[in-house]
Amino acid sequence: MYSLRAIAALALSVLAGAALSPLAGCGESPPATDAPAAKSAAPAAPPAAPADTAAAAGPEAEARKTRILGNLKVEFPQLEELDVTMGEIKSSSLPGLDEGVFMLGGQRSQRYLVSKDDKNLYLVSGGPIDVSRSTEEIQKVVTQRAKEKADQEAAAKRDLDASIAGLPTRGNPDAKVTIVEFSDFQCPFCARGAQTLDEVLQGHTKDVKVVFKNFPLDFHPWAKPAAIAAHCAGKQKGDAFWTLHDAYFKNQGQITPENVIPKSKEFLAGSGIDMATWSTCAGDTNSEPYRTAAAAVDADMKLGERLGVSGTPAFFVNGRVLSGAQPASAFEALITEATKGS
Repeated sequence: MYSLRAIAALALSVLAGAALSPLAGCGESPPATDAPAAKSAAPAAPPAAPADTAAAAGPEAEARKTRILGNLKVEFPQLEELDVTMGEIKSSSLPGLDEGVFMLGGQRSQRYLVSKDDKNLYLVSGGPIDVSRSTEEIQKVVTQRAKEKADQEAAAKRDLDASIAGLPTRGNPDAKVTIVEFSDFQCPFCARGAQTLDEVLQGHTKDVKVVFKNFPLDFHPWAKPAAIAAHCAGKQKGDAFWTLHDAYFKNQGQITPENVIPKSKEFLAGSGIDMATWSTCAGDTNSEPYRTAAAAVDADMKLGERLGVSGTPAFFVNGRVLSGAQPASAFEALITEATKGS
């Protein structure tokens, strides 16, 4: 069953005319639309409202709001699941239109314009947009933003390079291009992202290396224990980390919060690491090795958040971000640019 917040987000997306599609990653919100969308509110035209509806008050104004809301619920049945509150309808600066706001579930508001005869309602996203800049002013803003973006990417690369020292890598350790992936072992989109990175590495055996950073999401109950277990394995042997990495993504449907450590032990059979040491680090929550490993996972999370990661997977290609389960082709232009002149 959807939560109230999920229903509100769905309702707003439909109302605003957004085409809902599968999320690009775990934890991501549906993309917001910036374009105003129009929708005829009434299947049949209601009685005409007074010429100056802003001046209308009392029962007549309440009846108008009730009629508008009723029409909205006819057009968008999902609104029946929400506590929709209609605000005051006021005159708009646009000829022939009034404006108002309604609340969805007490959480989010939606602004709208309605014709004074109540025949059509138009949903509006945001307020007026300044389009008065000259061509020269526009170019100045574009240039400044490009510089700021380049500076941010350079800073992200420095922070990421410092944070991945000593971590297990795949690909050429001396590659010019480093792809850092913030990922969650329980996230199905991350499993797809891991497969994509394998494709990228196959096509760039000399130019690219991949480093994994943990970003376990709160609503994935075995993701953090798995992250800690993988970190503990990687501290002993890089290949052991990748053994768990691959096994988690391959066997997501078989792992639970209760069996994640026993399953991890099975996956590590034959890895050549000291299993007693690993077991203390991965499973003894009172041990110092466990606390150290958990702190390392938390540090990955904090770094990701500071760099703007809000969902998984998220990739940084030499500091340039790609969010969501991207196809291999999405990495090509960034890799090509980074390897120019090499």
